[in-house]
Amino acid sequence: MKIPKIPENAPYSDTQRAWLGGYFAGMHSHMLQNTQSGSSSDARVINILYGSQTGNAESIAIDVATAAKTKGLLPVVKSMDEIEMPALVSMEYLVLITSTYGEGEMPDNAEILWKEAILDSAPKMEQTNYSVLAIGDTSYDLFCQAGIDWDNRLSELGAKRVYDRIDCDIGHESDAEAWTESVLTIMSKGATLSTSAQGEEKSGSTYHRKNPFVSKMVANRLLTSEKSSKETRHYEFSLEGSGLTYEAGDALNVIPLNCPILVSNIISALDLDGNKELSVNNQPISISEALRTNFEIKLPSKDFVQAIADQSADKTLNQALTSDDKSELSKYLWGRDILDLLLQFPTIKLSADEFIALLKPLQHRAYSISSSGKMHPDNVHLTVASVRYNSHNREHKGVCSTYMADLVNDSSEVKIFFSPNTSFRVPEDDSLPIIMVGPGTGIAPFRAFLQEREFRKASGQNWLLFGDRNQATDYIYQDEIEAMQKSGVISRLDLAFSRDQEEKIYVQDKMRENGAEMFAWLEQGGSFYVCGDANYMAKDVDKALHALIEEHGNQSAEQAIEYVNKMKKEKRYVRDVY
Repeated sequence: MKIPKIPENAPYSDTQRAWLGGYFAGMHSHMLQNTQSGSSSDARVINILYGSQTGNAESIAIDVATAAKTKGLLPVVKSMDEIEMPALVSMEYLVLITSTYGEGEMPDNAEILWKEAILDSAPKMEQTNYSVLAIGDTSYDLFCQAGIDWDNRLSELGAKRVYDRIDCDIGHESDAEAWTESVLTIMSKGATLSTSAQGEEKSGSTYHRKNPFVSKMVANRLLTSEKSSKETRHYEFSLEGSGLTYEAGDALNVIPLNCPILVSNIISALDLDGNKELSVNNQPISISEALRTNFEIKLPSKDFVQAIADQSADKTLNQALTSDDKSELSKYLWGRDILDLLLQFPTIKLSADEFIALLKPLQHRAYSISSSGKMHPDNVHLTVASVRYNSHNREHKGVCSTYMADLVNDSSEVKIFFSPNTSFRVPEDDSLPIIMVGPGTGIAPFRAFLQEREFRKASGQNWLLFGDRNQATDYIYQDEIEAMQKSGVISRLDLAFSRDQEEKIYVQDKMRENGAEMFAWLEQGGSFYVCGDANYMAKDVDKALHALIEEHGNQSAEQAIEYVNKMKKEKRYVRDVY
């Protein structure tokens, strides 16, 4: 089926043309999916849309699609930036899966569709049957806000909610699976089943969160100078015997173990016997081992904070919990962990079972991969800053970053698994230029991108903008970067070391200095990538990008927004921010 063309002399406005174009594209997509699957054209199509910043929602979407096939349904999986409102309106059965980014915001790849959906002129969706799965972290005030917003808006547009939204906290696997089974059972009722999908086995990697690959760390080296104010390390993990493959842009998930000293100090603060056994997941385990391997014992859960507030009757803490100002509790907890609160209120009494009931499961940490799977098929590289700081008269350490730095040795078994991030990829067309903005550890995926482009002998130009605090101490991968610059893999390099001069210089300043050339690269079809801090750097870079498009493209602010939105739609402006 070809996408119909709208005649030039047809009496349609630009908005109507865009609507019709999106509608035809959506219909073409469904027909194409039917043809490619080899399934019966009468099989019920279930549309699975995901909004994902780091790949978690995408992974769940793939799992839902696999489950849908076992029920004889025909799943169509798409990122939200791959469709427009007309295609969304045409969907009869919709499963929407989204994470929440930043302060209750939509993920980057859901932002444009969301802005279309909340317009007063958005069309009704009365033929759509839907359910929403929201992913979030209860540590944040606006838990699962993006999913909540989508659920409410779809209902406002007349779509029928066939199953209540589920809000999944970190460690959501069992909840997501139960929701999936319930939703798909409802959506498959009365459907004409696809015979080719019956009895289809679950696809995907053998290794995942519940069955991670047990790897060995084969490299751990310090990248920053010993005189640096930061500690950034390079790690390599063996994939030997796993059969695993990965792409530049994907994430590696590491399942850590908690620091034994922190475990011991918490047990001491609670006056517990660490050798005493209790039941966790119907298995006997000592308290010490349970806290080391099974539970988050650093960042306090809201249930734990509430229990401390109730027992202590502390006015300041209780006021922070009940305040309408959401930031008040965040300010109170800033720099505090579970042990800090136990030491602050030594009269608190909790049994082992009571304490564990207030904890979250210990979760994996996701890191941007800093190697190309084509250049390094037998191992995978990470670039990680070790989190260490002093707060409330104690030395604090990040759970996973210092697990890798301090606790893992040559004989350790490290549990890992991959998360795909199909939105964050080098262009398929090797002739196109790319611009990469990655200060600090944000360079990680761009080291992978450069290796990928070198392996593919890509002819397109590569522009890297990198920086940190001081060049003498924080220029990580300097030898590699300079070698790639000399060989021509890096076509242009701009460095911004903020503290090497009186007036601080950042990557966004380098963008403004070279705005004309950068805009020329964009006009050539170049892709623009950002990785790193979401709260400050990524926002400043985004402002600089819009500003240089306005200035050097001779565009208004509104036209610059449209230009950037078009780049997002074409996956030419992609961010991996945290």
